[in-house]
Amino acid sequence: MRSARLGLLAVALGTLLGCGVPGVPKPPSLDLPRPVTDLSAVRKGERVYLSWTEPTENTDSLPIRGAISTVVCRDPEAMSPGCAGGALESPNWQYAHPNGPKTGTPLRREFSDELPPKLLGNDPRSRVFYAVSILNQRSREAGISNVVSVPALASLAPPEHFGAEVTTDGVVLTWVEIHSVPDIPHVTRLYRVYRRDEKTNQDAIAGELPFDSSAPRLLDSTFAWEKTYLYRITVVTAIEIAGQPETQFEGDDSPPVRVFAHDIFPPAVPSDLQAVFSGAGQQPFIDLIWAPDTEADLAGYNVYRHEESNEPVKINSSPTKSPAFRDSNVASGHIYTYSVSAVDIRGNESARSSETSERVP
Repeated sequence: MRSARLGLLAVALGTLLGCGVPGVPKPPSLDLPRPVTDLSAVRKGERVYLSWTEPTENTDSLPIRGAISTVVCRDPEAMSPGCAGGALESPNWQYAHPNGPKTGTPLRREFSDELPPKLLGNDPRSRVFYAVSILNQRSREAGISNVVSVPALASLAPPEHFGAEVTTDGVVLTWVEIHSVPDIPHVTRLYRVYRRDEKTNQDAIAGELPFDSSAPRLLDSTFAWEKTYLYRITVVTAIEIAGQPETQFEGDDSPPVRVFAHDIFPPAVPSDLQAVFSGAGQQPFIDLIWAPDTEADLAGYNVYRHEESNEPVKINSSPTKSPAFRDSNVASGHIYTYSVSAVDIRGNESARSSETSERVP
């Protein structure tokens, strides 16, 4: 009997050891979305543009199971815990992840807020703070996002009568100077002009000008000819307080000005043309030299020749690249008169230079 009981005990112990001892049970997940950590804010005029990556996991590192919603928080003082400083009208988002919870694909979200006039003033230290909160399907959260802020200074409207003119040196941009702007400590302003390629829709800064410039004028020579551009101007407000990084924001843009950069402008007329005969003991020729043109789009030069009262005739088959030419088609006893012109890569040709003559003995 005793041996039978010992056998049953051994079997029971083996069963327990084979199955293992269960651990401490985990509590059920609350499915709280992870707080946003990459919220950013950009101010343009009196509007603030927020963007962030929507979480795909909850605080238990599991895919979010149900639909989530977003609350955008704005506070003129400092962001209070739990968005207590004031929630804006929430975006009309009540959604599950568009790519499905199994993929966990992040989604960028954007929201814009119009700053009310009561929040704006002339204090360069004043700021407006933002955060977002992601709620689960039971309207619960794990906390607000990182906090971002923008200056609470009033922006300036763009200058009036902004215009553009294509010239031989580039696109000349002009506008009317803005007057009666309050002088605020730690605040400077400048004009910024943007150029947008109409075909690619890509923006580039065409130039900047200090705000105190009288009769403001800006020359853009960094574009490409034979393209269409849209120019616009804005006022940039910069705040620089000791011990803090500089903050900048742009005002609203002016209406765009459309410009077709068509090059109808020839290079400069060549100068200092000289002609020298050589021929003793060899085939006679006349060497021509002149001062080089420095235009970036220069393609070369054309050489013209005539005798007495005849009309000048071009004697080179294609533009010569260097500011020199040798005319070997000369005959003894003739006087030849020369002039040269400059040609750019689009075929615009300058007027001909002053003439010079040389006699072949």
